[in-house]
Amino acid sequence: MLGVHFAITSEQERSLLAADDDKVGEFLEEIEESWDGDAFRVDTDKAWDAIHRCLTDGTLDPDGGPYPMSHAVLGGRHLHDDYYVVYVSAAEVRDVAEALRTVDRVWLRSRFDVIDGSDYDGAQDDDDFEYTWSNFVDVRAFYDRAATADRSVIFTAT
Repeated sequence: MLGVHFAITSEQERSLLAADDDKVGEFLEEIEESWDGDAFRVDTDKAWDAIHRCLTDGTLDPDGGPYPMSHAVLGGRHLHDDYYVVYVSAAEVRDVAEALRTVDRVWLRSRFDVIDGSDYDGAQDDDDFEYTWSNFVDVRAFYDRAATADRSVIFTAT
C-alpha cells in the first residue's frame, strides 16, 4: 500500500467529516485527482509503514504508542472500513509537528533496528533505513507546514 498525507482546508475537513463510508471514498478520489502537488501533500510510498512503527510501539496498531507520535501516520480518527483514511485535527497536527521536531536520525535508527522483522515487509537494512529516514524528514516538514497553516491532515494508504 502506498501512503499519502494531505493537509486539507477547513471546507474540505467539514465535507470529509460529514461523509459516510461511501462518500469518504468519493471524497478521497476527488481530492487525489484534483490535488496539484503543492506543499500540503507528501507521498511516503511504502515508508509510512516503517515510520509508524518507529514512532510507536513497533507495530501497525494505530493505538500502539504514545500520543502525539502515534498520530503522525495511523493514529487518529479512522474514516473508512476498507482502507486507511485517518483524520488528525488541526490541534493534533500542531502537537504532532512539535513532537516530530524532537526526532533525530540516531533516535529513529535505534527504533528502526528493533522492528520485528517477522511482521515487517521491508528489507530492514541500511538502504531501507535511508529510505525511511528520507521519507520521515519529508513528513516532519509537511507537518510543520500544515501546523503553520492551521490545517487538519488526512493520511491515506490504498
